[in-house]
Amino acid sequence: MAPRRAPPAANPARTPRAMLLAYAAPALPLSVMGLPLAVYLPDFWAGAMGLGLGVVGLVLAAGRLLDVIADPLIGRLSDRSRSRFGRRKPFIALGLPIAGLGGVALFFPPAGAGALHLLLANAALMLGWSLLSLPYQAWGAELSTDYGERTRIASWRESGTLLGVLASLVLPAALGRSAAGPTLHLLAGLSFACALPAVLLLLATVREPRPPRRQSAGLRATLRLAAANAPFRRLLAAWLVNGVANGLPAVLFLLLCRHLLHAPEAAGRLLLAYFLAGLAGIPVWTWLARRIGKHRAWAFAMLFSCAWFIAVPLLRAGDIGAFLAICLGSGAGLGADLALPPAMQADVVDLDEARGGAAQAGLFFAAWTMAQKAGNALAAGIAFPLLGLAGFRMAGGNGTTAMAMLIGLYCVLPVALKLGAVALIWHFPIDAAAQAALRASLAARRSAPS
Repeated sequence: MAPRRAPPAANPARTPRAMLLAYAAPALPLSVMGLPLAVYLPDFWAGAMGLGLGVVGLVLAAGRLLDVIADPLIGRLSDRSRSRFGRRKPFIALGLPIAGLGGVALFFPPAGAGALHLLLANAALMLGWSLLSLPYQAWGAELSTDYGERTRIASWRESGTLLGVLASLVLPAALGRSAAGPTLHLLAGLSFACALPAVLLLLATVREPRPPRRQSAGLRATLRLAAANAPFRRLLAAWLVNGVANGLPAVLFLLLCRHLLHAPEAAGRLLLAYFLAGLAGIPVWTWLARRIGKHRAWAFAMLFSCAWFIAVPLLRAGDIGAFLAICLGSGAGLGADLALPPAMQADVVDLDEARGGAAQAGLFFAAWTMAQKAGNALAAGIAFPLLGLAGFRMAGGNGTTAMAMLIGLYCVLPVALKLGAVALIWHFPIDAAAQAALRASLAARRSAPS
């Protein structure tokens, strides 16, 4: 059955482009930091700083434990806080200097810095990052109550994210940086230099909607309401499953280039094409979401990516052109993965509030972020042990079984997982008509006498 279409709203307020640009600006420096953290930081501390990969891995994993406590706490506190500056702005303003100090200590350590320095610096950066990113995402969900406008806001933010990723890929090569240390310092410096003006522009120029008068219930009641929110559970499950599906090719990409294509030197160009296609795809999926609904547009995007990915087993050594086409096709679907689910999450928050909760986008996006991190961890936790069981050798000379495992983990399992995510999301109940009804119910309740 085709999704219901809401009747056109009476002059829905569109967010001005200048405000969208100011809101999206911090996404660029925040995403520039992602590549140094994931790729260059372990190599730098294990090599140049002399700690070894084992110690670095354990210390960075220990730092991730902080997120388990910090993310829901920050989300909850930012929902409940009240100040003349707003709910979200004080947390973002606090997170910026904490992340900056932690980042300087992490990326520009003094000579002789050891494991304790790494642990504390990484913990400070992760704490500051959570203080910045969680209220930032929740704020985006609150900028508009309109079903379609929420997609537009998320699309602008995620376009900034992809621009930051592209900058982190292009600049080191353009400036002749290839070693881990110089590349790390370049990208960290760029992120710090851009973050301060971008965040200040956000805080100074973007309005923060006034929160509803209703205060959130106690933590136990709040968690019960969230757990009873079936669309939230379905969306979170689809986000986690699709996150694992995207994470597997990400952690295995370099191995595929090296051991299947025998072209490791092409990896940078192929990644660039993938993310460029993702950026170009965002307006297309946003347009489609306005016509058939966010959940159906996201489902079609995942099916579109699958249609390209199933060609990977046909690749042979030297098939760079064919793999480039796969990267472009599957990359186009990335834009929907980034822009549409967060916009759907904003609608889920409406349902929670309509059923008796408060406006708690911070707590919901904390759960969202934790699911994303769990997906990334599961991807690595699945891929590398299974490759080891298949006898895969990093040095090369892999047999049929090892290569079949690499290809299966790179494309067959992700396609199966994406199809599972499509099944979860295909009949998602909050479409444009349902969300309009929710907003009407909330408006009536807020206008009623206290």
